[in-house]
Amino acid sequence: MQAQSQNHVQKSRHTRTIAITGGKGGVGKTTVALNLAIALSERGQKVLLLDGDTDLANVSIMVGAYPERTLADVVAGRCALQDVVMKTYSGLHLIPGASGVEACMDLSERDSLAVLRALHKLEHRYDTVIVDTASGLQSIGLHMIAAAELACLVVTPDPASLTDAFSLLKVLKRRGYRRTPGVIVNMAQGASQARSVFQRFNGASQRHLQWSLSYLGALWRDETLRQSVLDQTPVTVLPASDPSCRQFHSLAEMLNVHLGRLPPRKAGIAAYWYRAARRAPATSKEARSPAFGQKTAREHCQDLITQFERALAAAPDDVMLRYEAFTRLLALLGSNPDADTVEIIQTSLAAMDWQQLSASDRANMALHLRHLADELAPEPPAEQVPSESRGAPDEPLYDRVIFGEQEKLVRALQQKPADMSLEELLQGLAGKDSTDR
Repeated sequence: MQAQSQNHVQKSRHTRTIAITGGKGGVGKTTVALNLAIALSERGQKVLLLDGDTDLANVSIMVGAYPERTLADVVAGRCALQDVVMKTYSGLHLIPGASGVEACMDLSERDSLAVLRALHKLEHRYDTVIVDTASGLQSIGLHMIAAAELACLVVTPDPASLTDAFSLLKVLKRRGYRRTPGVIVNMAQGASQARSVFQRFNGASQRHLQWSLSYLGALWRDETLRQSVLDQTPVTVLPASDPSCRQFHSLAEMLNVHLGRLPPRKAGIAAYWYRAARRAPATSKEARSPAFGQKTAREHCQDLITQFERALAAAPDDVMLRYEAFTRLLALLGSNPDADTVEIIQTSLAAMDWQQLSASDRANMALHLRHLADELAPEPPAEQVPSESRGAPDEPLYDRVIFGEQEKLVRALQQKPADMSLEELLQGLAGKDSTDR
């Protein structure tokens, strides 16, 4: 009877799915995902945190754990999914993802079915599943956002963070994403700055994408939060009176309120991945090109990138090698420019650490970009540009040569005889009389 009751609870439970994402690394996305998951756990929810960052899978490290098995072992058939689930603070369950998340998408339909079926059974044991996605525009990260019920976009006041987050929104919009993303402003100096950052970001989204965003809340920059990362101890395990801990509980409360207003999704993360895996063979996964042997175009490009990195690393001082290589790559990128090309260039420029350049080099780069901007979108001719200093064409001008200073004219008007007309007075000031007409 008890087993039947537990099965009924699992079937009736509606799992809420949240994707914590960001346009670039370094915005504190993983810190937000982990502390938010713990805060929800402490509120009595059963929470599963899936580390979906395929490049920097580090959620487990932030709680001081170094797992021997990850989702990649499940995909390879070395263990069951339940074997990789870790239990950490406040009863939070964690799945170390690493490259196993992406591997799920690359498996054939038959091979991935067992893994996805296991994930489907697992996720419905929880009230909330939080996915810490990869940053940026990686395909797997976009899939995770599409699979989740709510996407929480983490931004900071840093202009580069906002630029990259906007690029992510543009890609989601172009791919047909229709739900409303939520925004969390991290590393803010205070409530007023956080609101200002969101309003500026939301305003740009409304103007250029016709897309209104939801403000979920903000997190302040403080030393306690930074030290918690170094200590591998989340701030949400500190006493509830601690300001750093309290702000995540406030965020969790706002998130629950926001989720309560959303219509529940019937399909979970596993169901989405299963549909995506079924669509993949028709595109690139099984479309083998004779020119690449048994490799896909993506696999072949990744191999070439690895060789490219090794070649540059072997000759770090060869300036001409770097010049020729990157010039040809950029020429290839610009051979058929489109909206994607613009987005790639914008993201690449924002990712560069310009502060490492000397002041003169930064000035030269800025000057070049201004010249390039003038070529891409030239300013209209000067005569078409309205100028505050230039009067309207029909605006009357006072002629000091003829009438003298304006003060003199005012005095003359005040002393003008009653029988003298204004025209006669002006002619007198100009040295004429009525007979000159």
